[in-house]
Amino acid sequence: MVDSTEVRVPLDVPKSARHIYTANYLGMTKGSGRLMLFAGDQKVEHLNNDFYGDGIHPDDADPEHLFRIAAEAKIGVFATQLGMIARYGMDYPHVPYLVKLNSKTNLVKTQQADPFSNQWLDVQDVVTFRDNSGLKITAVGYTVYLGSEFEAQMLRQAGRIVHDAHKHGLITVLWIYPRGKAVADEKDPHLIAGATGVAACLGSDFVKVNYPKKEGQESKALLKEAVLAAGRTKVVCAGGSSVDAKVFLQRLHDQIFVSGASGNATGRNIHQKSLQEAVAMCNAIYAITVNGVDVKSAIKIMK
Repeated sequence: MVDSTEVRVPLDVPKSARHIYTANYLGMTKGSGRLMLFAGDQKVEHLNNDFYGDGIHPDDADPEHLFRIAAEAKIGVFATQLGMIARYGMDYPHVPYLVKLNSKTNLVKTQQADPFSNQWLDVQDVVTFRDNSGLKITAVGYTVYLGSEFEAQMLRQAGRIVHDAHKHGLITVLWIYPRGKAVADEKDPHLIAGATGVAACLGSDFVKVNYPKKEGQESKALLKEAVLAAGRTKVVCAGGSSVDAKVFLQRLHDQIFVSGASGNATGRNIHQKSLQEAVAMCNAIYAITVNGVDVKSAIKIMK
């Protein structure tokens, strides 16, 4: 376990905010240095497709389902938009929150226009909300689409967000996805490594990427290039669409303990279940990510 003396605080965090940054980092990673991020930002990203329909438990139709899971399960941080936190946070004051500062729907396809996810709010808005609400706002997040014709605007916004967040002791997580007409293969391992390297240049604490894929190569080895390219920025992988729980947990274990990732960012594989099943799945994911248990032990926790 990591204690406060072992946390490497970036130099853009002022001395007056270093204790806040350290407390937020240790709180989010539970002293493990690894992040279990429960992702609840998809109500914009995927509209209602992830929350209602075949194979999705009826509990998930209610936005409060996300908050109930975050409150009852073991997590590092719950990521969602500020509006959601403002509407539900008063009933869930002990949940650690990450505020997602940009989001876009999936209605406009790449054939129509390259992706651009514009910033909704400034870091100062989040800090003011944190101070006024008294909630545990520990981090901010932002998505960049590398390869989009609008990447310059998103990179500038991301750089500003990381710098401003660190000034206030907040942790940063950048979602970085190669996407746009210039990108032939969004999950090319070399390109994913390029994305994590960009996150390092932006100074982010964590970067969330899609798990790389390449035909004919062992999947467990593909993420290692991205982890190396990220340097001191820690890599977490997107959970993706819902799959069998055992398959998901084995993949997660391999990502961390074979490929060297530093956690996960999981949404659909948790919240599309009933509250009881979602909490159990969260606890299993947490056990692997934070406590380092094996898959067999995690499945026992889930059951």
